[in-house]
Amino acid sequence: MRTRHYSALAWALVLSAILPLTTIGCKSESRTKSSKINVVTTVGMVADLVREVGGDQVEVIQICGAGVDPHLYKPTRDDVLKIQAADIVFYAGQKLEGKMTDTLEKVGRSKPVIAITDSVDPSQLLSGGEPADSENAPSAEGHADPHLWNDVSLWSQCVPVIAEELSKLVPDSSETFQSRTQNYQQQLAMLHEYGQSIMQTVPESSRLLITSHDAFSYFGRAYGLEVQGIQGISTESEAGLRRINELVDLLIDRNVKSVFIESSVRPKNVEALIEGAAQRGHFVNTGGVLFSDAMGPAGTYEGTYVGMLDHNLTTTAAALGGQVPEDGFQSKLSAKTESE
Repeated sequence: MRTRHYSALAWALVLSAILPLTTIGCKSESRTKSSKINVVTTVGMVADLVREVGGDQVEVIQICGAGVDPHLYKPTRDDVLKIQAADIVFYAGQKLEGKMTDTLEKVGRSKPVIAITDSVDPSQLLSGGEPADSENAPSAEGHADPHLWNDVSLWSQCVPVIAEELSKLVPDSSETFQSRTQNYQQQLAMLHEYGQSIMQTVPESSRLLITSHDAFSYFGRAYGLEVQGIQGISTESEAGLRRINELVDLLIDRNVKSVFIESSVRPKNVEALIEGAAQRGHFVNTGGVLFSDAMGPAGTYEGTYVGMLDHNLTTTAAALGGQVPEDGFQSKLSAKTESE
């Protein structure tokens, strides 16, 4: 009798552990249009694409907010728990989220963890080609430059994979996801054309963009600018005096009057560049603050991907002497776009 009682008790404990897991499994399999997909994303540029495609079918959690540098960000315990609890995770990839990569790869063994830049034609990617500066800094060697969103036409290529992956979770919503993808890509195509058009109004000799770190190579290639970063691809790299002097020479030789600060990178190197030029009698101003590795504040136009790129394109063209609409591509820009 004692043995039977113990056996019954043991089974009761086993069932109490299994039932919640079974319930969770059934919930996942029977998800309908009325139950939202729990999506975790790393950076705002990825999060906004998911929101555009998923609409009210998704609940999006974004780990890196406005002003946060994903190159340097180390996930917290809460971040790891959010990633583990997600139905699906989307991230940029190509080592942008350097210190999160290990966590993302481990979680990817048990659930969908998607690097959206993997869907872009490799022949269109620029090389990262940057070794690590320290044992704590991940190397970019063997990986592409991760800043693809600065070319709207390339970032648009990342949208269909989001629709495809969400459709696997909610097949009944596949047509909705595809329709939203097509509409959004049409909007991105118009933004890309806007950028190319306004940059053509910048005098050819002034088409030089100097920023804190080398995040704008795709931007330059897409919109016809020569781009120079004080630091390398990753903000882990350090700018030396030699590099500052090289850029001062370039500013003087090209008679460039504006350089740009980035919202997620400390401005000390840009300030050193301006000071170095001033010491040689060449006065340079700050053309504006560009969004490089993070979007603007949540709830603002600049806190969307379209608003971020509209701001960057309009601000750059205006500061370099181009002719631009005062309030940008969609007449929604809230920040000043001209240099002060």
